[in-house]
Amino acid sequence: MWLSNELFRSVVDSTPLISIDLVLLNSKGECLLGQRLNRPAQGNWFVPGGRILKNETLDAAFSRLTREELGKVSARSDALLLGVYEHFYADSVFAAPGQGPDTHYVVLAYQLVMAEDDLLHPPHAQHDAYRWWPQAEMQACAQVHDNTRAYLDALR
Repeated sequence: MWLSNELFRSVVDSTPLISIDLVLLNSKGECLLGQRLNRPAQGNWFVPGGRILKNETLDAAFSRLTREELGKVSARSDALLLGVYEHFYADSVFAAPGQGPDTHYVVLAYQLVMAEDDLLHPPHAQHDAYRWWPQAEMQACAQVHDNTRAYLDALR
Protein backbone atom coordinates (compact mmCIF):
# COMPACT_ATOMS: atom_id res chain seq x y z
CA MET A 1 0.00 0.00 0.00
CA TRP A 2 1.50 3.31 -1.06
CA LEU A 3 0.74 6.44 0.94
CA SER A 4 0.15 9.99 -0.18
CA ASN A 5 3.05 12.36 0.57
CA GLU A 6 0.98 14.10 3.25
CA LEU A 7 0.11 10.86 5.02
CA PHE A 8 3.64 9.46 4.66
CA ARG A 9 5.10 12.66 6.16
CA SER A 10 2.81 12.19 9.16
CA VAL A 11 3.96 8.57 9.49
CA VAL A 12 7.66 9.55 9.31
CA ASP A 13 7.03 12.27 11.91
CA SER A 14 5.18 9.90 14.26
CA THR A 15 6.53 6.37 14.04
CA PRO A 16 9.57 4.30 13.13
CA LEU A 17 9.66 2.81 9.65
CA ILE A 18 10.39 -0.89 9.23
CA SER A 19 12.74 -1.78 6.42
CA ILE A 20 14.97 -4.44 4.93
CA ASP A 21 18.58 -3.74 4.02
CA LEU A 22 20.27 -6.00 1.47
CA VAL A 23 23.92 -6.64 2.29
CA LEU A 24 24.97 -8.15 -1.00
CA LEU A 25 28.35 -9.86 -1.34
CA ASN A 26 30.05 -11.12 -4.49
CA SER A 27 32.33 -14.16 -4.70
CA LYS A 28 35.33 -12.00 -3.64
CA GLY A 29 33.56 -10.91 -0.43
CA GLU A 30 33.03 -7.37 -1.76
CA CYS A 31 29.82 -5.55 -0.85
CA LEU A 32 27.56 -3.74 -3.32
CA LEU A 33 26.92 -0.13 -2.31
CA GLY A 34 25.06 2.67 -4.04
CA GLN A 35 25.59 6.39 -3.61
CA ARG A 36 22.31 7.76 -2.23
CA LEU A 37 20.44 10.39 -4.21
CA ASN A 38 17.74 11.10 -1.62
CA ARG A 39 17.46 11.92 2.05
CA PRO A 40 18.15 10.47 4.50
CA ALA A 41 21.83 9.59 4.03
CA GLN A 42 21.95 11.60 0.79
CA GLY A 43 25.38 11.48 -0.87
CA ASN A 44 26.61 8.57 1.24
CA TRP A 45 27.40 5.08 0.04
CA PHE A 46 24.78 2.71 1.40
CA VAL A 47 23.51 -0.83 0.91
CA PRO A 48 20.33 -1.25 -1.16
CA GLY A 49 17.07 -1.71 0.70
CA GLY A 50 13.70 -0.22 1.44
CA ARG A 51 10.55 -0.06 3.52
CA ILE A 52 8.20 -2.92 4.21
CA LEU A 53 4.69 -1.94 3.13
CA LYS A 54 1.49 -2.30 5.16
CA ASN A 55 0.07 -5.86 4.90
CA GLU A 56 3.19 -7.06 3.06
CA THR A 57 4.75 -10.25 4.41
CA LEU A 58 8.49 -10.32 5.00
CA ASP A 59 8.89 -12.80 2.13
CA ALA A 60 6.90 -10.62 -0.26
CA ALA A 61 8.80 -7.49 0.83
CA PHE A 62 12.14 -9.24 0.34
CA SER A 63 11.19 -10.39 -3.16
CA ARG A 64 9.88 -6.93 -4.11
CA LEU A 65 12.91 -5.12 -2.73
CA THR A 66 15.43 -7.41 -4.43
CA ARG A 67 13.57 -6.88 -7.71
CA GLU A 68 13.30 -3.09 -7.25
CA GLU A 69 16.75 -2.50 -5.74
CA LEU A 70 18.86 -5.12 -7.56
CA GLY A 71 16.88 -5.88 -10.72
CA LYS A 72 16.84 -9.56 -9.75
CA VAL A 73 14.33 -11.34 -7.51
CA SER A 74 15.77 -13.35 -4.62
CA ALA A 75 13.95 -15.26 -1.91
CA ARG A 76 14.38 -14.42 1.76
CA SER A 77 15.07 -18.12 2.37
CA ASP A 78 18.28 -17.69 0.31
CA ALA A 79 19.52 -14.96 2.64
CA LEU A 80 20.99 -14.89 6.13
CA LEU A 81 19.50 -12.56 8.75
CA LEU A 82 22.39 -10.49 10.11
CA GLY A 83 20.30 -8.85 12.80
CA VAL A 84 17.91 -6.07 13.70
CA TYR A 85 19.33 -2.54 13.64
CA GLU A 86 18.09 0.96 14.44
CA HIS A 87 18.90 3.87 12.16
CA PHE A 88 18.29 7.45 13.29
CA TYR A 89 18.60 10.41 10.91
CA ALA A 90 18.20 14.13 11.61
CA ASP A 91 16.60 14.59 8.17
CA SER A 92 13.98 12.83 6.07
CA VAL A 93 12.85 12.49 2.49
CA PHE A 94 10.79 15.64 3.19
CA ALA A 95 13.33 18.05 4.64
CA ALA A 96 16.91 18.83 5.59
CA PRO A 97 18.01 18.52 9.22
CA GLY A 98 16.05 20.86 11.48
CA GLN A 99 13.52 21.72 8.76
CA GLY A 100 11.08 18.86 9.07
CA PRO A 101 10.59 15.43 10.49
CA ASP A 102 13.58 13.30 11.37
CA THR A 103 13.63 9.61 10.39
CA HIS A 104 13.80 6.48 12.54
CA TYR A 105 14.12 3.04 10.94
CA VAL A 106 13.99 -0.40 12.47
CA VAL A 107 15.99 -2.43 9.96
CA LEU A 108 16.15 -6.14 9.26
CA ALA A 109 19.55 -6.63 7.61
CA TYR A 110 20.00 -9.66 5.37
CA GLN A 111 23.17 -10.98 3.78
CA LEU A 112 22.94 -12.33 0.24
CA VAL A 113 25.85 -13.90 -1.62
CA MET A 114 25.79 -13.61 -5.40
CA ALA A 115 27.08 -16.36 -7.65
CA GLU A 116 29.77 -15.34 -10.13
CA ASP A 117 27.38 -15.62 -13.08
CA ASP A 118 24.56 -13.59 -11.46
CA LEU A 119 23.81 -10.39 -13.33
CA LEU A 120 22.36 -7.41 -11.52
CA HIS A 121 20.53 -4.46 -13.03
CA PRO A 122 20.15 -2.02 -10.15
CA PRO A 123 18.00 1.02 -10.98
CA HIS A 124 19.06 4.59 -10.42
CA ALA A 125 15.97 5.90 -8.60
CA GLN A 126 17.64 5.83 -5.15
CA HIS A 127 21.34 5.63 -6.06
CA ASP A 128 23.21 7.40 -8.88
CA ALA A 129 26.22 5.07 -8.85
CA TYR A 130 26.97 1.54 -7.70
CA ARG A 131 30.20 -0.26 -7.02
CA TRP A 132 31.57 -3.34 -5.30
CA TRP A 133 33.56 -2.38 -2.21
CA PRO A 134 36.23 -4.46 -0.46
CA GLN A 135 35.20 -4.66 3.19
CA ALA A 136 38.43 -3.06 4.47
CA GLU A 137 37.87 -0.09 2.15
CA MET A 138 34.25 0.22 3.34
CA GLN A 139 35.45 0.32 6.94
CA ALA A 140 37.98 3.06 6.20
CA CYS A 141 35.92 5.33 3.91
CA ALA A 142 34.09 8.23 5.58
CA GLN A 143 31.65 8.40 2.62
CA VAL A 144 30.33 4.93 3.51
CA HIS A 145 27.53 5.63 5.97
CA ASP A 146 28.06 4.50 9.57
CA ASN A 147 24.84 2.47 9.41
CA THR A 148 26.24 0.49 6.48
CA ARG A 149 29.62 -0.01 8.14
CA ALA A 150 27.79 -1.41 11.19
CA TYR A 151 26.87 -4.50 9.13
CA LEU A 152 30.51 -5.48 8.60
CA ASP A 153 30.86 -7.01 12.06
CA ALA A 154 27.95 -9.38 11.39
CA LEU A 155 29.05 -10.65 7.95
CA ARG A 156 29.85 -14.35 7.65
